[in-house]
Amino acid sequence: MSGTDEQSVPPPLEQSSAKSQELAAVDSELGETVAALTADDLEPAGRRQLLSRLVADIRRRGLGQMFKPKAAVRWMADVVAEVAPHVPVRDIETLRRHFPGLNDDDLAERLVRNAARSTAGIGAAGGGVASIEWIAPPTLLSAPILLGAETVAVVAIELKLVGELHEIYGQPIQGSLGQRAAGLIQAWSQQRGVNPLVPGVGVATVLGTAARRELQNSLLKRFGRSLTTLGPMLTGAAVAGYLNRRATRNLGEHISKDLRKAHRKALEG
Repeated sequence: MSGTDEQSVPPPLEQSSAKSQELAAVDSELGETVAALTADDLEPAGRRQLLSRLVADIRRRGLGQMFKPKAAVRWMADVVAEVAPHVPVRDIETLRRHFPGLNDDDLAERLVRNAARSTAGIGAAGGGVASIEWIAPPTLLSAPILLGAETVAVVAIELKLVGELHEIYGQPIQGSLGQRAAGLIQAWSQQRGVNPLVPGVGVATVLGTAARRELQNSLLKRFGRSLTTLGPMLTGAAVAGYLNRRATRNLGEHISKDLRKAHRKALEG
């Protein structure tokens, strides 16, 4: 081999660095796409376009594990942990500006309703994408990626809801970007408000083993619901939309009730 040929092959360290940079760029784009999907006022066409873009981002991130159920759930947990810091949680001042004249409970109800409508829209968009995907047999291989994308998008919308409900009831999730993301994920997995007095909640910069297991179990349930997206043509969209709406509303109501109770105790104290 000539000296020129030897110089043309990057050393292993450079290859590893280039791959890490490429993965970081993909994760950044994936986070931006998910953040855009959490907007309250997305039109159906825009939501479908963003979901298709998310599928493309996930393809670029790597597909191998998506075809093994247990590995797929672990993979989705990693993706959720990556995108959680990108979820745009509005502070209480911004929420008051966006929804003037509402008291705490009415504002919480409005956010729950908006989030439920958004996740229902994700189910409908996923069903629409699936109905197109099923037309060409080779694209059947993309079904697990579509399900993963829909699940991640729904979780992101609900993480945003969780964070904003904490803002409404005077219990914003504190800490660094990583700490707040961990608090959001734990609150979502447990369907309870973050308790700052519990060791490790809202403090750890990374999810512990127990928290990650809770996240994986919750994602498995959501992933199962996403399977309805693959129903014949747009019937899958209708069912997925209904199930997403109901699940998001239940989550919002549970966390609102928990935060309301803690807020009243704080006021009484």
